[in-house]
Amino acid sequence: MTIGSGAATDATKLRLKTGDLAKSPFSAGASMCRQSATVCLIKSPSRQHRALPSLVDRLSVLPDPRRRRGVRHPFVAVLPVAACAVTAGARSWAAIGQWSRAAPQDTLARLGARTAGALRVRVAPSLSTIRRIVIAVCPGGLADLTGQDPAGADTVAVDGKRARGSRHGAVPAVHLLAVMTGEGRTVSQLPVPGKTNEITCFTALLAPFDLRNVVVTADALHTQTAHVRFLVERKQAHFLFLVKADQPDLFAALRSLPWKEVTARRYDREAGHGRRETRATRVLTVTGLGLDFPPCRPGCPDPALPRGHRERQVHP
Repeated sequence: MTIGSGAATDATKLRLKTGDLAKSPFSAGASMCRQSATVCLIKSPSRQHRALPSLVDRLSVLPDPRRRRGVRHPFVAVLPVAACAVTAGARSWAAIGQWSRAAPQDTLARLGARTAGALRVRVAPSLSTIRRIVIAVCPGGLADLTGQDPAGADTVAVDGKRARGSRHGAVPAVHLLAVMTGEGRTVSQLPVPGKTNEITCFTALLAPFDLRNVVVTADALHTQTAHVRFLVERKQAHFLFLVKADQPDLFAALRSLPWKEVTARRYDREAGHGRRETRATRVLTVTGLGLDFPPCRPGCPDPALPRGHRERQVHP
C-alpha cells in the first residue's frame, strides 16, 4: 500500500549547520560539506548555480583545493578530462591517465586544457594531477552542480544502492542514497555512513533543492513521520510512500478500506531480470483514519491512497 498527501502552505528557510566550524582551520565563512566530514570553502550551490548552462561555468563555482603556488592546469579543465575518460570506459586511475595522454588536441581544446610553447600546444593533465584534484574536490558541491535541477519536475525518486566495485578487502562497499527525476536523470547523491542507514540521510539529500509541487517517491524504509513533515511543511512537496506490515497500525487501517469496491484500476506489465510482472493500482480518497500520521490528522488535506498489487511470473 502507498499513501500520498498534498503540499502545505508554510515553508521554512533551510540553514546549514556551522557549529563545528570553530574546530576548523579554515575561515569562518566555510561550511561543513553535507557529503563528508571535511570542511569546504563554499556553501551548498544555489539554484542559480545549478541552472548555469555550461558545465565549465558550474565547476567554476567550486573552490580550487590546490595551493596557488605551482598551479599549472586550470581547475575547471581537470575535472572534465576525468569525466570524459570515465564516460569513454576508464575504470581505474591508470586508465584515466592513459585516456588523458592520448586525447587529441581538439578534444583538449574543448575541455579547456592549458597551452604551452609558441605553437600553443594543448597539454593534458597528468595522472597525479587528476587524482589529486578529484580526491580533494568538494564532493557535495560537485554532486549538486553536475546533477539535474528537480524544480518543475513531475516526480523524483529516492533510492539507495551499493556502489559496484567500491569494496576493498574488509571494507564494505559504499552505500549511496540518490535522488533521480522521472526521466532518469540524477539530481544528487549522498554516501550513507557505515553505522547508520538511509533514514538519517533523507532530509540532507533533499534539503538544497526546490521541490514545490513535486511528487517524491521512496520505499517503505522512508515512511517516517519526520520525512512526511519535512516534505509537506518545509518543501511544499507531495509524496508517495509505501506502507508495509512493519507499521501494523497504519497498515491495518489502510488494508481495512473498501478496496474491492474500487472498479477503476490501472495495469502495468513489465518484463526483465528473468521475470514478468503485472502491477494493478487502485486509488481511494479517504478522511478520518484517526492515525498519528501527518496526512491522516484532522485539518490536513484529504490524502489519496493508492493500493498496488504485484504478480510475478518467472521465465521458464
